[in-house]
Amino acid sequence: MIELPDEAITEAELDATKAPEGSKRHANKRGFGRFLRILGPGIVTGAADDDPSGIATYSQAGAQFGFHMPWTMLFTYPLMTAVQEACMRIGAVTGKGLAAVIREHYPRWVLYPVVLLVVLANTLNIGADIGAMAASMQLIVKAPFALLAVFFAVVMLMLEVLVSYKTYVRILKWLAVALLAYPITAFLVNVPWLEVLKATFVPHIELNVEFLYIVVAILGTTISPYLFFWQTSEVVEDEIAAHRLAQRGGVPRITKPYLKRLRIDTALGMLFSNVTAWFIIVVGAVVLGGAGVTNIDSAADAAKALEPLVHGFNNAGYVAKVIFAVGVVGIGLMSVPVLAGSSSYAIAETFNWREGLFRKFKQAREFYFVIIFGTLAGLVFNFIGLDPIKALIFTAVFNGVAAVPLIFLIARVSRRRDVMGDYRSGWLSQLGLWVCFAVMLAAGVALLRSLL
Repeated sequence: MIELPDEAITEAELDATKAPEGSKRHANKRGFGRFLRILGPGIVTGAADDDPSGIATYSQAGAQFGFHMPWTMLFTYPLMTAVQEACMRIGAVTGKGLAAVIREHYPRWVLYPVVLLVVLANTLNIGADIGAMAASMQLIVKAPFALLAVFFAVVMLMLEVLVSYKTYVRILKWLAVALLAYPITAFLVNVPWLEVLKATFVPHIELNVEFLYIVVAILGTTISPYLFFWQTSEVVEDEIAAHRLAQRGGVPRITKPYLKRLRIDTALGMLFSNVTAWFIIVVGAVVLGGAGVTNIDSAADAAKALEPLVHGFNNAGYVAKVIFAVGVVGIGLMSVPVLAGSSSYAIAETFNWREGLFRKFKQAREFYFVIIFGTLAGLVFNFIGLDPIKALIFTAVFNGVAAVPLIFLIARVSRRRDVMGDYRSGWLSQLGLWVCFAVMLAAGVALLRSLL
């Protein structure tokens, strides 16, 4: 997270330029520290986007369609960045979350369905992610599925409710390291790189139910509704932590350098998300598809994608399961609190409750109760007979449909002068937002027509 104001960073940079030759190493360390501080809401949002639902969807896309899917990541990156940059800017300029801005400028018949849609999508996603974490842990621990699901739900609630915001953000940043298993694996297997690069830049499209289902799932798990609300509100949290905004609200103290750093953070976070997803698709195509696994029916099937990473180890299959389970659990610990927090921000802002992870439990009881209820409601979905892996992909499809009206509102809000002032969206931002809206709407309609 960003902990220093612009002036402090500028002074530090000047000190580094004046430092003697013997202190260059220390200056480099300080430069790296400043870089880590820049990585805040954007990198957390990007890493949380590759949640268990994303891992399952990207793995299934690669296994089922091989090298016909890598192009989707080159396509989603600018669209995802356009949406998240607009959300970031709305939060930074207004000092309010997305639902609060919609409440102030639109009627309730617009606000309530939007919030209901995102809460429903988040609850389904929470349930699917908790189920995937429990199913993955069963690969290495002989314990009942129900017990593991309850355990993870309790651990995540304790982290989000009891741990301070600053500590919590640091934890979320480092959990993203678990996703590096897929890029490493890609360089250990026999990937036909020229073919993959061609497939990345030359789109392949099929107009059938199976293909469109996965395309909508990829769009939904990459450009997800919960990310819109989360990043908008986390930028506000970040402003409070950096003393740019009072806890009681008001007009944030923003500057162009500050917004530039937030844009860099957002662009890097979305790049991390999409590059990681690209590698998951490629590994799924080479390892799973190459072995004849075209449908991922269990966590064990998905874990096979990482077996080349531990080739030569004794009992390599088990070691791959351990790495897969640790990755899914690590990213789940990041993404489920983000999902629950996103719902809580939306509901608290709708009813004008006190909100924020920077507040203690007793200062924002309603806000934290929504987090608790959302996590427990998602947990319940795992006790009605849903298949954990299939639920992940279905959740991604649902997110793809739910995101369409939200992107429409974000495009409208970010352009309003009475909301954004001099920081409203320019033509390039608006182009990205409306193209994203049109693409996701067209994909959803095409899928619906194919199903009917």
